[in-house]
Amino acid sequence: MKSNKLFIELFWLFFKMSPVTFGGGYAMIPIIEKEIVQRKKWMDMREVSDTLALGGTAPGAIAINSAIFIGYRVGGMLGAVAAMFGALFPTFIIVIVLGSAYLIFQDNEYVNAAFKGISGAVVALIGYAAIKISKNSIIDKSTASLAILMVVAMIVLNLHPILVIFLGAVLGIIITKVKEKLGIIVQFERNETPKQPEKTNQAS
Repeated sequence: MKSNKLFIELFWLFFKMSPVTFGGGYAMIPIIEKEIVQRKKWMDMREVSDTLALGGTAPGAIAINSAIFIGYRVGGMLGAVAAMFGALFPTFIIVIVLGSAYLIFQDNEYVNAAFKGISGAVVALIGYAAIKISKNSIIDKSTASLAILMVVAMIVLNLHPILVIFLGAVLGIIITKVKEKLGIIVQFERNETPKQPEKTNQAS
């Protein structure tokens, strides 16, 4: 049985993260990396990448889905509930407040300038998230080629993100099966180059 302290931590963590993640779930990655990966050490970046991929395929907002998946991974069902309410409650309040304020101040030049600045910051956060995920997800030439192919498909064919994820999964299975038939080693994690031990001079 998980302790109540863990559930409170999950609730408070996502309660703090949710209000500052303008731009959706992918904008949460820098904060998730700092709080969950580096500080709490509950997950590593590969697990976070997989969690966000699942959050993107499930119906609903990526931020809420990701909170639920991370909460479940860390604290089971109650952890998922705690993380969900932590992410949902402040967002609900802020959306109501911002929506009401925007109707009043939508013609204010300072408000419009602020939203333009926020939009630029969101692009930077999502770009950072893409780089962090790629370091853990693009592990060989196959995954690199697949990533490029999916980007081109989205730009040229304007594919829906769900379809892109589905096609990625299908192509991933096909590539793995082809490699197995050809006797090629299938790689699922990035190979870390081991450090060579330093040679010590031995007295003769």
